[in-house]
Amino acid sequence: MSLLTVGSVAFDAIETPFGKTTKIIGGAGTYIALSASYFTRDQKIVSVVGGDFPQETLDDLKSRGISIEGIQIKKGEKTFFWAGKYHNDMNSRDTLVTELNVLEKFDPVVPDSYQGVDFLMLGNLAPAVQRLVIERLKTRPRFIAMDTMNFWMDIAWNDLMETIKLVDILIINDEEARQMTKEYSLAKAAKKIMELGPKHLIIKKGEHGALLFGPGKVFFAPALPLEEVFDPTGAGDTFAGGFIGYLAKTGDTSFENMKRAVIAGSAMASYCVEKFGTERIMNLTEDEINTRIKQFRNLIDYEVEQVI
Repeated sequence: MSLLTVGSVAFDAIETPFGKTTKIIGGAGTYIALSASYFTRDQKIVSVVGGDFPQETLDDLKSRGISIEGIQIKKGEKTFFWAGKYHNDMNSRDTLVTELNVLEKFDPVVPDSYQGVDFLMLGNLAPAVQRLVIERLKTRPRFIAMDTMNFWMDIAWNDLMETIKLVDILIINDEEARQMTKEYSLAKAAKKIMELGPKHLIIKKGEHGALLFGPGKVFFAPALPLEEVFDPTGAGDTFAGGFIGYLAKTGDTSFENMKRAVIAGSAMASYCVEKFGTERIMNLTEDEINTRIKQFRNLIDYEVEQVI
């Protein structure tokens, strides 16, 4: 089934304890679409770049079955750029540079050929922009997923609350869930968030896995223990891409299938962190993905005899 991703296509510059990069390809929309491309070839993307963005990267997206008709190219303007430096624990980072550039006044255009999509993934953007895309689709997609962050909670709370009402699942991390609800317990936080609109919720916990919540249901997926993590940038977006890509591939939005989609997303994210930027997820094989998913299954697949 068809999938539309809305998100930034951008440049990053990253420094970690393992090294540093100059400008490389990044952006939430890029990571999501690349990750999802391993599960569905019927993809579309809405974004904006400057005239400085390499055509070969756009061509590469297209070669993976991703329609780039919805990517606006602003000649004479610059692409969004972010630079950050990770601390030794790789769980915290400092933002060194943020240049919004073309993203500052981004007005998403939904081409006619994008109408009628089955799945919509709203990458981390201003909630007003996310809502515009929903409103510009003549037919509501079967399933809408949304990512957001604490920045929007700080500066665009009302817009965020309006957009959340329109989606089927929200994907955030544990810190964001606590900030949104003022609840330390993630179970209590999940209940409050689902009362705001989405029937389902994913709370990412980084190296400690992810929680999937639904009406009266919860599922926990552990993170795969990795010997080395080179760059966590884009891991959350890669997770979201694997998750929504698997749902689009199967066309099944039941809670049981969402559990499988969480594992698919976790597997993709575990590969993302092995190299800088998008390098690793641009060159995966089906065998590698299937092997990694089996490793996740082995972490949680067990039988328990009655012990009392």
